[in-house]
Amino acid sequence: MRREWRDIHRGLWLRRRRALLTGIGITLAAAMLSTALVLADDLGDGFARGARAADLPDVIVRFDPQSRERVAERIRALPDVAAFSTRTEFTNVDIFANGYSDGRASAEVVGPGRPGYAIVAGRNVSSHYGEVVVESGLAQAWHLKLGDRLEIRGVGPQRIVGFAEAPDDVGYPLGVPRFYLSQAGIDARFGRDPNPQVDVAEIWLRDPRHLNEVLVQARTSSYGLRGVRLITRSGVRVLLDQAAGIVIDLLVALSAFALATAAVMLAASARAEVQRRLPAIGVSRAIGASRGHLVRVQALESAVVAIPAATIGVVAGVLVAVGPSDRLLAMLNEPPAGSALVWPLIAAWAVSVLIPVAAAAWPAARAAGRPPLTLLQGAGITGSGGSGRRPRLGGRRTGLTVLGARLVAARRGRLAATVLTLGTSTAFVLLLLALATALSALETDPGALGKRYQLTASLPAANAAGVRAISGVQAAAPRYEVQALDSFSLGETIDVIAYPGDHTVFEAPPLTAGRRLRGDGQAEVGAGLADALGLTPGSTLAIALPSGTELRLRVSGVVSSLDHDGRVAYVPAAALLRGDPGAPEQIAVRLDPGANPSRVSAALTRLGAAPALASGATARGVPLVQTLRAILLAVAVVDGLVCLYALVQTCTLTLAERRRTVAVLRATGAGPGAVQRLLAGVVIGLILPSAVLGIVVEKLVLGPALSRLAESYATLELGAGYAQVGAVLAGLLVAGIAAVLWVSRLAMRETVVTGLAAA
Repeated sequence: MRREWRDIHRGLWLRRRRALLTGIGITLAAAMLSTALVLADDLGDGFARGARAADLPDVIVRFDPQSRERVAERIRALPDVAAFSTRTEFTNVDIFANGYSDGRASAEVVGPGRPGYAIVAGRNVSSHYGEVVVESGLAQAWHLKLGDRLEIRGVGPQRIVGFAEAPDDVGYPLGVPRFYLSQAGIDARFGRDPNPQVDVAEIWLRDPRHLNEVLVQARTSSYGLRGVRLITRSGVRVLLDQAAGIVIDLLVALSAFALATAAVMLAASARAEVQRRLPAIGVSRAIGASRGHLVRVQALESAVVAIPAATIGVVAGVLVAVGPSDRLLAMLNEPPAGSALVWPLIAAWAVSVLIPVAAAAWPAARAAGRPPLTLLQGAGITGSGGSGRRPRLGGRRTGLTVLGARLVAARRGRLAATVLTLGTSTAFVLLLLALATALSALETDPGALGKRYQLTASLPAANAAGVRAISGVQAAAPRYEVQALDSFSLGETIDVIAYPGDHTVFEAPPLTAGRRLRGDGQAEVGAGLADALGLTPGSTLAIALPSGTELRLRVSGVVSSLDHDGRVAYVPAAALLRGDPGAPEQIAVRLDPGANPSRVSAALTRLGAAPALASGATARGVPLVQTLRAILLAVAVVDGLVCLYALVQTCTLTLAERRRTVAVLRATGAGPGAVQRLLAGVVIGLILPSAVLGIVVEKLVLGPALSRLAESYATLELGAGYAQVGAVLAGLLVAGIAAVLWVSRLAMRETVVTGLAAA
């Protein structure tokens, strides 16, 4: 073994630059692996972790303020109830702290029982007055610390004793600021209310499998309670998915493609290093070194390079991904994976080490088994790497470029591995850019969701005619929207949207099956709802409205909608109002082309409305979009570095094998420009097939695969457009130029005599 280590030390010192280049490749691959794992573990299981940590109730019931005793009586009458707690929620509360303020805060006064949220720092509120627990997202955004004071209008300053995460809703700044006060503390300060009013109840079941039966009984026994709205754990998850959009699921899926790309690159890197060393292996075999000795030296040398490189890569990948990932989870009120990431990251490190070691040992074993004379001549491992003929130069300028392309094509195995790596990375970056473009459109363009109106006005339906008379308004109509449940599966929430007349004037999401609704007895459903409930054109949609009545409609068509994760139903306004006359209403306003929204908004304000711009799917989550873009950028940057490394590696190897060719060129008077033209041919021979492969793979494989993943939400096109393809081609060109300049500079450092003497 001492002999092996002596050979390893000497070999690494002699090839220290190539060893450094190989280590850079392993570092990049390990960074891709660890980045993918952080995203997959953190984002993929965030809600489940949050629900466990917060002891999220099985059912959350909201209703108009009622006597706590009456609510408790109704809940005790339900079957299979393990525990329940009640609270009072106050909205639009003014709060001030640390130089920040907000007038939309939600104050939750909690009573005895399970709190339904997790304390992530400090402690929960006690029975003493003057204590408050704030949401961790608010604490992070406002830079609050334990012991700071939160000024609450109408209550006074409260000392912050803890930070909480409650996964029943998104956190600040996606949602409104939330904080928690103790009912016992309020009673101690202001006196006990003999008949306290509550408007929220949280219910835990003994067996969650009986959820549907409990919900049916809850509907029946909720007489005397007005404005009852039920939401289950699965319903909470749908609402959180609506805030994060489909992007989280797509990022988790993208990690799988990152793993594949990294594995291909590691194997190609190790194989290329063995290819470089074929003459040295031949010399060792000629002087009596055994095949086993050579394989052990190659494997151990690869391990010596891979272990520190993989360690650096894993740490770098974690640092790149964990910040944006944790910020995203904080916005969603979900805890990070924390120590649960240790073993997956150790596995990523092991893979990053074992793949290059195995990939180095296997070709080394095959090479060491060949005759020493063949190895000394530099023949490929497969024995079919080249034709054996010396390529002719042709013209001095174009001939050198063509020669470079022919040199790289002479090693077919290496060419295939490099093109596969570059092509996979190109396809991956194209997919990331297509996803970022789709996200930007969903954030900023309501039309991307099929919305054709630009403004909404908080006015009664009777004011629609007055709105239509405003200059610049093309159409205006009442828009009704309620959160309902499926009558057959009460755990499924449905966003019910209704217009009088043709809703496609204002909202026209693409129709994917069936036809548009006609008449009061039909409905169009989103693809997410159709997938969840197994609905097709002609099926019956049974909706349990908040009023307690049931609405049954025939499904006329299925539409592609990202709103509410595609769990939407467009119904006639007459049918909805018959079942729920008090359905919330506003007026949707479609503007004339070229109309000024500000002027129309001013006219609406004069009518007494509070106008608002129509929003995209993620409009309330600008910080979320920024965080998601940071994640996409981090992954794309790492993948782009992989492309640069692959080009540099191949150019370096090609010149190392053709040192005598380069030396002959320089001996005949060729300068750095000639070497650069030669390398340009190598780069062109790699980039052209890689670009074609990447575009084809993204268009035909990756894009459709992720679009199929999105089918439970909506039909989402993720094919890269001309702009994305142009950007990636430009990036490949820049990487190629950088590789040519770098490698040519290294090549010119070697003297002509040394190059001519090379084997």
